[in-house]
Amino acid sequence: MNDANVKVGTHTDPVNDIANGAKPRFDFPIMNFQEVFRDFAEHGAAMAKKNIESMKATSEEISDVLREACSMNVKGVVDYGARVMEISKDNTSSSLEFLSRLAETRSLPEVVHLSTAQSRKAFEVASAQNRELWQLAQRVAIDTTDPIKAGFNRVLNRTVA
Repeated sequence: MNDANVKVGTHTDPVNDIANGAKPRFDFPIMNFQEVFRDFAEHGAAMAKKNIESMKATSEEISDVLREACSMNVKGVVDYGARVMEISKDNTSSSLEFLSRLAETRSLPEVVHLSTAQSRKAFEVASAQNRELWQLAQRVAIDTTDPIKAGFNRVLNRTVA
């Protein structure tokens, strides 16, 4: 190759230009950034609005489910309280009847026999009453939690889908 054919060009060094007081230039392709940002903001706003509406509907549905569960719970608690009052009345009547019969006894063997019979009866009745109250409490718990489970499952399945 011949040196005569070599093109010699000047190369301006940007570092030297900056050192000489020139401001750096950033060449960006010509774009309308306002339009890009506007499209981005509109899309974000539309997604946010959709998500807010979805959350509002979901929270209203959950509120309805909890309201239903609370009403079931109140009904169950009232039933439980009524049964406890009935049991208390029955136990009070049984105790007063025992005291009445005890006052009519004439001998120590009669007192022992009556006390033993009353104790046995009281134990059997208390066991049956406790079993009944336990079953009632379980029913209240199930009646309260079933609507909550069903409602949350429905909401979660709809959200996932």
